[in-house]
Amino acid sequence: MPLLKLLFRNTFRHPLRTWLTILSITIAILAFGLLRTVISAWYAGVEASSANRMITRNAVSLIQPLPFSYKDRIRQVDGVTSVSYGNWFGGIYIEEKNFFANLALGPSYFKLFPEFLIPPEQLEAYSKDRKGFVAGRKLAERYRWRIGDAITLKGTIFPGNWEFVLRAIYHGREESTDENQFLFHWEYLNESMKKTAPARADQVGWYLFGVSSPQRAPEIAANVDALFKNSLAETLTETEKAFQMGFVSMSEAIIMAVRAVSLVVIVIIVAVVANTMSMTARERFWEYAVFKTLGFGGRYIAALIFGESLLITMTGCILGIIATFPAAKAFGKALGTYFPVFRPSPETLYLDLAAALLVGLVAGVIPTWRAVHLSIADGLRRIG
Repeated sequence: MPLLKLLFRNTFRHPLRTWLTILSITIAILAFGLLRTVISAWYAGVEASSANRMITRNAVSLIQPLPFSYKDRIRQVDGVTSVSYGNWFGGIYIEEKNFFANLALGPSYFKLFPEFLIPPEQLEAYSKDRKGFVAGRKLAERYRWRIGDAITLKGTIFPGNWEFVLRAIYHGREESTDENQFLFHWEYLNESMKKTAPARADQVGWYLFGVSSPQRAPEIAANVDALFKNSLAETLTETEKAFQMGFVSMSEAIIMAVRAVSLVVIVIIVAVVANTMSMTARERFWEYAVFKTLGFGGRYIAALIFGESLLITMTGCILGIIATFPAAKAFGKALGTYFPVFRPSPETLYLDLAAALLVGLVAGVIPTWRAVHLSIADGLRRIG
C-alpha cells in the first residue's frame, strides 16, 4: 500500500479524535495569530515611519512645550528641507469612549506626509477655512461624516467646546497608513489660546521637519539640539522611527506579556498533539511489529508517525490561518481606533506555519522513538 494512502487512512481511522485534535490546533493557531497580530499592530507606527522625517521635542518631557520661535531657527539648519509643528489636542467627540487622535498642525504638515492622499480641491478648501479639519477615511466612515459636516470636540487639555467643519478626507497610500486621525489648523488653536489663556499661546508640542538625506540625520539632530543648548527649553531631536519607538517602549511590559502568552499557546499545542500521537502509537504497536516482521525498517515507521503528526498539525494550522483573517477584522473593528492598522502580517502567517511544523515534529519524537525501538516480540504481545 502506498505510504501516502496509508498515512491518510491512519490519520482518520478515529475521525472524532482526529477532528477534535485538529479543532484544538485550529483554535490555538487562531489565538497565536491574533496575539502576534496585536504585537505587529503595536509596532505599526514604527514600521510606517519615514527615514526622511525627524522630530524635535522638549528634552525634559514630551508634555513640556517648546516656543513657537524655534521654527525659524530649525529651518535655517543645513539639511532641513521643510518644517512643521503640532500639538496633541486631546478632544472628546460626544463621549469619552469615542477615542481617536486629534492634532493641531502647522500648514506644511501635509507636504511632509506624501502618504496622506487628499484631493486637491479638498485640500484647498481646508487651507482656506480656519475651522476646517481633515479626517482619515476610516474615521469618517466610522462616524458617517461627510464633507461640510460641522463637528464639535470637547477640549480636555484645552478646555471648551471647539467647533470644526470637515473640509477634506485623506486616504492612505499604503495599507499601513493610519486613516483614523483628526487634523486641524494650529493657528485656530493658538488664536483661541491668545484670547482665553495667553500664557499658553505661541507654544507647540513638537516640531516635525524633513531632511535632505537620512544618512545626515545624526548630524542634523546634533546641530538642531546645539541651537537650544542651555536655553530655558532645551530640545531632543530624533528620527521619526526613534520617536515612535519611545511610545512603544512605554508599554514594553505589556508586549513581553503578550509574547509570553503566545509561546504558552505553542506549548499547549505540543501537549495536545503529543497526547494524541502517544495514544495512536500505543494502539498500533502490534501493527509496527508486523511491519518489522515484513521487513519494513525504522525509517518507514518513523515516516508514518511523523507524517500523521504533521498532517494533523498542518491541517489545523491552515484552518487556523483561514479563521485568523475574519477574526482579526472583527477584533480590530471592536477595538475601534486603538489600533489604526490591525491585520495579520505575512510574518505572522510564516510564524503560524513554523509553529505548526515545529509542533508536528516535536509531538512525534517520543512515539517514534518508542515504536522504532520496540521489539517484534513485545509488539506482537499487544495483539488483542
